[in-house]
Amino acid sequence: MKIAVAGCDGFLGRQICSILERSGDEIVHIDLSRGVDFSAPGAAGNVPKVDAFIHLANLLYVPKSYQEPELFYRVNYMTTLNALEVCRRDNAHLVYSSSYIYGAPMYLPIDEAHPVLPFNPYAQTKVICEKMCEGYHRDFGVPVSVMRPFNIYGEGQKGKLLIPEIIDQLKAGQDVIHLRSSSPRRDYIHVKDVAEAFCLCARLKEAYSVYNVCSGESHSILEITQIINRNLKRKVQFSFSSSDRLNEVDETRGACTKLQSLGWQPSISFEEGIKRVLEYENL
Repeated sequence: MKIAVAGCDGFLGRQICSILERSGDEIVHIDLSRGVDFSAPGAAGNVPKVDAFIHLANLLYVPKSYQEPELFYRVNYMTTLNALEVCRRDNAHLVYSSSYIYGAPMYLPIDEAHPVLPFNPYAQTKVICEKMCEGYHRDFGVPVSVMRPFNIYGEGQKGKLLIPEIIDQLKAGQDVIHLRSSSPRRDYIHVKDVAEAFCLCARLKEAYSVYNVCSGESHSILEITQIINRNLKRKVQFSFSSSDRLNEVDETRGACTKLQSLGWQPSISFEEGIKRVLEYENL
């Protein structure tokens, strides 16, 4: 297949491209790092004809979405609009990377039927873009797989996220690692398992579907620090404050039975994934 990957040089994009390369697919690489601003009006016209389009080129960091909301709304809307225009033109399958958009859970585990409750500007942009995908499917027959990954982690991840923050403090040689509250629980899924799910869905012949991409398990921050310490060469102490992020959710734990029905399974346990991260960083 000929598959465009927007955000190809990002954390998830690199893993997806690696899988597609091994499968012998032709990849159309789209990334700001390659001088391609896919949020520009008319950017769809520069993309050659493709069979599928994997769209990862959205802004991600939640706290920054409060600081620069206009940027988040504009970039995430325009990149998605351009991806949909490519797929409308080529009758190509769009695989859209959404996010956890369920807010404080009404029940656990969270399935795809759970009400959508955006709780920050970033999540709101994802809901808007999902609605746009629905509209392009309804009005133009664009086939779409909406992917809702929970907490992605893995080797080489950067940014102000829990596990990269811990890694950065460990690499700085700190004996005491300072974190916020120890209690929030999250459903973590390894980036390679997420990439496999996206590549699987890029080959589907379907109309419109939404998939949770998750492990079905949750771990508290305290449990995560214990797993990390268990696998470190040099043990450290963890210090927790009582402060939480704005609109903190106590627990996320997803149901991925819909994706499993396609033959996908999370293959990397959380402890094994943490071991891989620590080995990658030589810690």
